[in-house]
Amino acid sequence: MALFVIGDTHLSFSCEKPMDIFGARWKGYTERLENEWKSVVRDEDTVVVAGDISWAMTTEEAKADFDFLEALPGRKIILKGNHDYWWQTMAKLSAFVENNEYKTINFLHNNAYACEDFIICGSRGWYNDDKNITMRGADSEKIVAREVMRLRISFEEGKKLQKELFESDGKMREMLAFMHFPPIFKGYICDEIIMELYRNEISRCFFGHIHGCYESPLKINYADIDFYFISADYLAFRPYKIDVKNA
Repeated sequence: MALFVIGDTHLSFSCEKPMDIFGARWKGYTERLENEWKSVVRDEDTVVVAGDISWAMTTEEAKADFDFLEALPGRKIILKGNHDYWWQTMAKLSAFVENNEYKTINFLHNNAYACEDFIICGSRGWYNDDKNITMRGADSEKIVAREVMRLRISFEEGKKLQKELFESDGKMREMLAFMHFPPIFKGYICDEIIMELYRNEISRCFFGHIHGCYESPLKINYADIDFYFISADYLAFRPYKIDVKNA
Protein backbone atom coordinates (compact mmCIF):
# COMPACT_ATOMS: atom_id res chain seq x y z
CA MET A 1 0.00 0.00 0.00
CA ALA A 2 1.44 3.37 -1.06
CA LEU A 3 0.49 6.97 -0.30
CA PHE A 4 0.21 9.63 -3.01
CA VAL A 5 -0.83 13.29 -3.11
CA ILE A 6 -2.06 15.70 -5.77
CA GLY A 7 -3.86 19.03 -5.55
CA ASP A 8 -6.18 21.10 -7.71
CA THR A 9 -7.93 18.61 -9.96
CA HIS A 10 -10.42 21.38 -10.91
CA LEU A 11 -12.94 18.94 -12.37
CA SER A 12 -15.94 20.37 -14.22
CA PHE A 13 -17.92 17.57 -15.84
CA SER A 14 -21.24 19.27 -15.00
CA CYS A 15 -20.31 22.92 -15.54
CA GLU A 16 -18.52 24.99 -18.15
CA LYS A 17 -15.11 25.86 -16.75
CA PRO A 18 -12.36 25.16 -19.29
CA MET A 19 -8.95 25.18 -17.64
CA ASP A 20 -6.90 25.47 -20.83
CA ILE A 21 -7.40 29.25 -20.64
CA PHE A 22 -4.74 29.05 -17.92
CA GLY A 23 -2.14 27.61 -20.27
CA ALA A 24 -1.34 24.82 -22.68
CA ARG A 25 -0.47 22.43 -19.86
CA TRP A 26 -4.19 22.24 -18.99
CA LYS A 27 -5.27 21.08 -22.46
CA GLY A 28 -7.03 17.72 -22.15
CA TYR A 29 -6.19 17.64 -18.46
CA THR A 30 -8.95 15.28 -17.31
CA GLU A 31 -7.76 12.60 -19.73
CA ARG A 32 -4.17 13.25 -18.70
CA LEU A 33 -5.12 13.08 -15.01
CA GLU A 34 -6.93 9.78 -15.51
CA ASN A 35 -4.06 8.24 -17.48
CA GLU A 36 -1.32 9.46 -15.14
CA TRP A 37 -3.28 8.44 -12.05
CA LYS A 38 -3.85 4.92 -13.39
CA SER A 39 -0.18 4.63 -14.33
CA VAL A 40 0.99 4.84 -10.70
CA VAL A 41 -1.93 4.27 -8.29
CA ARG A 42 -3.27 0.81 -7.46
CA ASP A 43 -6.58 -0.11 -5.83
CA GLU A 44 -4.90 -0.72 -2.48
CA ASP A 45 -3.17 2.69 -2.44
CA THR A 46 -4.33 6.02 -0.96
CA VAL A 47 -4.33 9.44 -2.64
CA VAL A 48 -4.74 12.71 -0.73
CA VAL A 49 -6.43 15.27 -3.02
CA ALA A 50 -5.41 18.63 -1.59
CA GLY A 51 -8.31 20.92 -2.43
CA ASP A 52 -9.92 22.60 -5.43
CA ILE A 53 -11.49 19.31 -6.37
CA SER A 54 -14.42 20.56 -8.44
CA TRP A 55 -15.77 23.81 -9.90
CA ALA A 56 -19.30 22.74 -8.96
CA MET A 57 -21.38 24.96 -6.69
CA THR A 58 -23.36 22.14 -5.03
CA THR A 59 -22.82 18.47 -4.26
CA GLU A 60 -25.55 17.65 -6.77
CA GLU A 61 -23.62 19.47 -9.47
CA ALA A 62 -20.37 17.87 -8.26
CA LYS A 63 -21.71 14.33 -8.56
CA ALA A 64 -20.22 13.73 -12.03
CA ASP A 65 -16.82 14.88 -10.74
CA PHE A 66 -17.06 12.54 -7.75
CA ASP A 67 -18.15 9.71 -10.04
CA PHE A 68 -14.92 10.32 -11.96
CA LEU A 69 -12.81 10.21 -8.78
CA GLU A 70 -14.63 7.16 -7.45
CA ALA A 71 -13.83 5.27 -10.65
CA LEU A 72 -10.09 5.92 -10.28
CA PRO A 73 -7.94 3.39 -8.39
CA GLY A 74 -7.26 3.83 -4.70
CA ARG A 75 -8.80 5.39 -1.64
CA LYS A 76 -9.19 9.17 -1.89
CA ILE A 77 -8.87 11.52 1.10
CA ILE A 78 -10.14 14.95 0.13
CA LEU A 79 -9.62 18.32 1.79
CA LYS A 80 -11.19 21.67 1.01
CA GLY A 81 -9.78 24.26 -1.38
CA ASN A 82 -10.80 27.85 -1.93
CA HIS A 83 -12.89 26.94 -5.00
CA ASP A 84 -14.76 24.02 -3.42
CA TYR A 85 -18.05 25.86 -3.03
CA TRP A 86 -19.91 22.52 -2.94
CA TRP A 87 -18.32 21.75 0.45
CA GLN A 88 -20.85 21.32 3.29
CA THR A 89 -20.88 20.08 6.87
CA MET A 90 -19.25 16.72 7.50
CA ALA A 91 -22.68 15.24 8.21
CA LYS A 92 -23.99 16.35 4.81
CA LEU A 93 -20.83 15.25 3.02
CA SER A 94 -21.04 11.84 4.68
CA ALA A 95 -24.67 11.56 3.58
CA PHE A 96 -23.65 12.54 0.03
CA VAL A 97 -21.05 9.76 -0.03
CA GLU A 98 -23.46 7.21 1.46
CA ASN A 99 -26.37 8.11 -0.82
CA ASN A 100 -24.18 7.79 -3.92
CA GLU A 101 -22.59 4.58 -2.63
CA TYR A 102 -19.05 5.89 -2.94
CA LYS A 103 -16.67 3.36 -1.40
CA THR A 104 -13.30 5.09 -1.83
CA ILE A 105 -13.93 8.72 -0.80
CA ASN A 106 -13.28 10.31 2.62
CA PHE A 107 -13.01 13.93 3.76
CA LEU A 108 -10.20 15.47 5.81
CA HIS A 109 -11.73 18.10 8.12
CA ASN A 110 -11.04 18.31 11.88
CA ASN A 111 -9.96 14.66 11.79
CA ALA A 112 -7.10 12.39 10.76
CA TYR A 113 -6.56 9.10 8.96
CA ALA A 114 -4.05 6.27 9.20
CA CYS A 115 -2.38 4.95 6.06
CA GLU A 116 0.26 2.28 6.48
CA ASP A 117 3.37 4.17 7.71
CA PHE A 118 1.65 7.56 7.97
CA ILE A 119 -0.92 9.57 9.86
CA ILE A 120 -2.70 11.99 7.52
CA CYS A 121 -3.63 15.39 8.98
CA GLY A 122 -4.42 18.79 7.51
CA SER A 123 -6.67 21.76 6.82
CA ARG A 124 -7.31 24.26 4.03
CA GLY A 125 -4.98 26.94 5.45
CA TRP A 126 -4.82 30.50 4.15
CA TYR A 127 -2.76 32.36 1.57
CA ASN A 128 -2.77 36.02 2.55
CA ASP A 129 -2.22 37.71 -0.79
CA ASP A 130 -3.95 40.87 -2.04
CA LYS A 131 -6.25 38.90 -4.32
CA ASN A 132 -7.73 36.88 -1.47
CA ILE A 133 -8.27 39.93 0.70
CA THR A 134 -9.80 42.02 -2.08
CA MET A 135 -12.08 39.32 -3.46
CA ARG A 136 -13.42 38.10 -0.14
CA GLY A 137 -13.21 41.22 2.00
CA ALA A 138 -11.88 38.86 4.63
CA ASP A 139 -10.36 39.50 8.03
CA SER A 140 -7.28 37.40 7.36
CA GLU A 141 -6.19 37.31 11.02
CA LYS A 142 -9.46 35.61 11.99
CA ILE A 143 -9.19 33.20 9.08
CA VAL A 144 -5.62 32.26 9.99
CA ALA A 145 -6.63 31.74 13.63
CA ARG A 146 -9.50 29.50 12.53
CA GLU A 147 -7.28 27.47 10.21
CA VAL A 148 -4.62 27.08 12.91
CA MET A 149 -7.33 25.74 15.23
CA ARG A 150 -8.54 23.28 12.59
CA LEU A 151 -4.99 22.14 12.00
CA ARG A 152 -4.48 21.72 15.76
CA ILE A 153 -7.65 19.61 16.04
CA SER A 154 -6.46 17.45 13.16
CA PHE A 155 -3.08 16.95 14.84
CA GLU A 156 -4.78 16.05 18.13
CA GLU A 157 -6.86 13.44 16.31
CA GLY A 158 -3.72 12.24 14.56
CA LYS A 159 -1.90 11.78 17.86
CA LYS A 160 -4.81 9.75 19.21
CA LEU A 161 -4.65 7.50 16.17
CA GLN A 162 -0.89 7.24 16.49
CA LYS A 163 -1.18 6.17 20.14
CA GLU A 164 -3.91 3.60 19.45
CA LEU A 165 -2.00 2.04 16.58
CA PHE A 166 1.30 2.01 18.48
CA GLU A 167 -0.36 0.20 21.38
CA SER A 168 -1.75 -2.29 18.87
CA ASP A 169 1.30 -3.05 16.74
CA GLY A 170 4.26 -1.18 18.30
CA LYS A 171 4.88 0.74 15.08
CA MET A 172 5.42 4.52 15.00
CA ARG A 173 3.95 6.38 12.01
CA GLU A 174 5.05 9.72 10.64
CA MET A 175 2.43 12.44 10.97
CA LEU A 176 2.12 14.39 7.70
CA ALA A 177 0.37 17.72 7.05
CA PHE A 178 -1.66 18.40 3.91
CA MET A 179 -2.97 21.85 3.04
CA HIS A 180 -4.53 23.55 0.07
CA PHE A 181 -2.92 26.95 0.52
CA PRO A 182 0.87 27.19 0.81
CA PRO A 183 2.16 28.03 4.32
CA ILE A 184 5.24 29.37 2.54
CA PHE A 185 5.77 30.30 -1.08
CA LYS A 186 8.36 32.64 -2.53
CA GLY A 187 8.00 35.83 -0.46
CA TYR A 188 4.95 34.71 1.52
CA ILE A 189 5.18 33.07 4.96
CA CYS A 190 2.27 32.28 7.31
CA ASP A 191 4.12 32.24 10.62
CA GLU A 192 1.13 31.07 12.67
CA ILE A 193 0.57 27.94 10.57
CA ILE A 194 4.27 27.17 10.35
CA MET A 195 4.55 27.46 14.15
CA GLU A 196 1.67 25.00 14.53
CA LEU A 197 3.46 22.56 12.23
CA TYR A 198 6.69 23.04 14.18
CA ARG A 199 5.03 22.60 17.59
CA ASN A 200 3.60 19.29 16.43
CA GLU A 201 6.95 18.10 15.09
CA ILE A 202 5.76 17.92 11.50
CA SER A 203 8.70 17.41 9.16
CA ARG A 204 6.77 17.22 5.86
CA CYS A 205 3.92 19.40 4.59
CA PHE A 206 2.25 19.26 1.14
CA PHE A 207 0.35 22.13 -0.53
CA GLY A 208 -1.26 23.09 -3.84
CA HIS A 209 -3.21 26.19 -4.99
CA ILE A 210 -0.39 27.80 -6.98
CA HIS A 211 -0.53 27.45 -10.78
CA GLY A 212 1.83 28.29 -13.60
CA CYS A 213 4.99 28.46 -11.47
CA TYR A 214 6.70 25.53 -13.15
CA GLU A 215 10.17 26.83 -12.39
CA SER A 216 9.60 26.47 -8.65
CA PRO A 217 11.36 23.65 -6.78
CA LEU A 218 9.32 20.63 -5.75
CA LYS A 219 10.61 20.93 -2.19
CA ILE A 220 11.92 23.69 0.02
CA ASN A 221 13.03 23.51 3.65
CA TYR A 222 12.08 26.11 6.23
CA ALA A 223 12.12 25.83 10.03
CA ASP A 224 13.28 22.21 9.68
CA ILE A 225 10.13 21.39 7.69
CA ASP A 226 10.12 20.18 4.07
CA PHE A 227 7.34 21.84 2.07
CA TYR A 228 6.24 20.11 -1.15
CA PHE A 229 4.50 21.84 -4.07
CA ILE A 230 1.92 19.38 -5.46
CA SER A 231 -0.57 21.28 -7.68
CA ALA A 232 -1.80 19.00 -10.48
CA ASP A 233 -0.44 21.09 -13.35
CA TYR A 234 2.95 21.40 -11.61
CA LEU A 235 3.09 17.59 -11.28
CA ALA A 236 2.00 17.18 -14.92
CA PHE A 237 -1.14 15.49 -13.48
CA ARG A 238 0.67 12.48 -12.02
CA PRO A 239 0.05 11.92 -8.27
CA TYR A 240 3.24 12.27 -6.26
CA LYS A 241 4.30 9.24 -4.24
CA ILE A 242 5.29 9.91 -0.64
CA ASP A 243 8.08 7.60 0.38
CA VAL A 244 8.78 6.44 3.91
CA LYS A 245 11.68 8.41 5.34
CA ASN A 246 15.01 6.57 5.32
CA ALA A 247 13.40 3.77 3.33
